[in-house]
Formats: sequence, structure tokens, C-alpha cells
Amino acid sequence: MFSIEEQVADGVIQYRLEHLTGLRCTISPARLKRRLNGRGAGFTLPPTGCPFCPDALESMTPAFADGTRIHVGESVTFPNLYPYAPRHTVTVITTAHEVGTFRQQQLVDAFAGQVQSLHGHQGYPSINWNYLPSAGASIAHPHLQGMVERRAPSLVERYLDAGERYRDRHQRTYWEVLRERERSSDRYLFGDEIVWTAHAVPLGEQEVRALLPIATIDDLGPYLDLLAAGMLRVISLYKELGTLAFNASLFFDRGGRDRGFSAFCSMIARINPNIHSASDTAFMERLHLNPVILTLPEDLGRYARQIRV
Repeated sequence: MFSIEEQVADGVIQYRLEHLTGLRCTISPARLKRRLNGRGAGFTLPPTGCPFCPDALESMTPAFADGTRIHVGESVTFPNLYPYAPRHTVTVITTAHEVGTFRQQQLVDAFAGQVQSLHGHQGYPSINWNYLPSAGASIAHPHLQGMVERRAPSLVERYLDAGERYRDRHQRTYWEVLRERERSSDRYLFGDEIVWTAHAVPLGEQEVRALLPIATIDDLGPYLDLLAAGMLRVISLYKELGTLAFNASLFFDRGGRDRGFSAFCSMIARINPNIHSASDTAFMERLHLNPVILTLPEDLGRYARQIRV
């Protein structure tokens, strides 16, 4: 499924290639010694002027065309004021501006609101989460963003096209084989119906992938509890490793055609909010499109199983 193309400096630097898509990354564990990422304990995000807090939400956020918003448990879903997809919605996860530990039901309800808001719109859906400003959240209050795009995101497009060729060649889907191999690898974290694994060729620091046994968003309902529980375990793992901020994206195929695709959720750890405005991405990631990763996926998998996250 992947190969280590080259190791230099006594194996300290690895160049990895994902065979199916051609995606590459550089892994440099020695860079951990720079200790750029403080643990972030005590960092506060004042709620002053927050449009997602309960006293402001109804007056400061838009409603759907029929004048309504979607309410599921604590969560509230509405259109994005500044969309970058034909369908782009926001789900405020909790009434609380800051959350120490999310409850499983809070995530289940928020994802259910997202599914409802994207249902029936033609295209490629995704549900996304930027948690904390250092992960790109322009509003700190915890929220999800859902999109339906006419063209598949670049990452999904690679998997769709190459995955279809793989199935034609091998009479099995890439995702079936991947789930089997990852369960027996050092990268495996946990899970059976949804397999959670440290991705072999990570696109971000400590990337964890959840491999779902479905393809489209309309089939997500029965797996919401498992998905939410797994995400909480990964968030707990990140906290154990000292990181609070993260990004998550859950990708689906469009309905109407079986291309041998499986939905997957990608989560990556991000640098904690900090007064120096230091970032964990630079020219390599943004311009070379070649992520530089600090943590070996196999080390992350072994650590997660050791602490039984």
C-alpha cells in the first residue's frame, strides 16, 4: 500500500509514497526536538462578541430559505455566511464557548445536524472540523462545517480514480484490502466496523484515518455513535500527547454510482494556540505540497495501543 522510497541520515529522514494515489510525505522525527508546540494548558478563548454563543446565535447567524435552523440536541445548524461551496453549512456543536471534554452525544447530534443539512444536495459531501484558531478556526466556539461540492475534493478525486482502476485490476476494492492490512500493522489503533489507523503516508502531523464500511453520506446514520466514540478517543490521544488543536474531515462519494470507494475520516493534530503565532505548516506543505511530518505512524499506533486510548 505504501513504500519508504529512501532513508537518509541513518534513517532519521524517511521519504514515503502512497502507491494508489502517488501522494508523498517526508517524515523527520528529529524535528520534535525543536519543541515548538507547548501544551497550551490554561489558554483561554474569551466569548466576548461570539456569534455562536446562545445569547447571540439567533440574531447573528443566517437561517435557511424557509426561515428555520436545524436543532438536534444542543447543536444548531445554519447556512455559512461566507460559503466556498454551492452548499456550505455550519453546525455549532455546543452551547458552551469552551469545552473541556466533549460528550459523545454532543458529537452524534452535531453530525446528525450536518447530515440533515446536506441531504438531497447533488455533489460530493464532506463534514469538516477546525478546532481552535491555530487549526484555522476563525471562530473559537466549537463548530463543524459541511459542504457539498460539484467536483470531488482533490484528495478524494485521487482515491476515486485510482480506486476504480484498482478494483478493475484486482476484483477487490482498495479499501477492503487496506482495512485488512491496517488491522495487523503497527499503525492500527482500534476498531472493527470502523477501523482507526495512523495513516502510513500522513498528510499532517499524527494523522489518524477512520475507514468506514460505507460510501455515501446517506448511509452514515447507523455509524454515528461509533464515529463519535472513535473521534473522542483520538482527541484523547492527542491530549495525551500534549496537543489540543486539530483538523478533521469526513469524505464521501456522491450517490448514484458505485466506484468502489469507502468513506473515510482524516484527523490531524495541529500546533496549540500560542502567543508567538508559530505555525506547523510552511513552504513545504503549502507550496511544495509535500507535508513534513514529525511522528512515525507506527510509533503513534504503538503508543495508542500501549495507553489503550
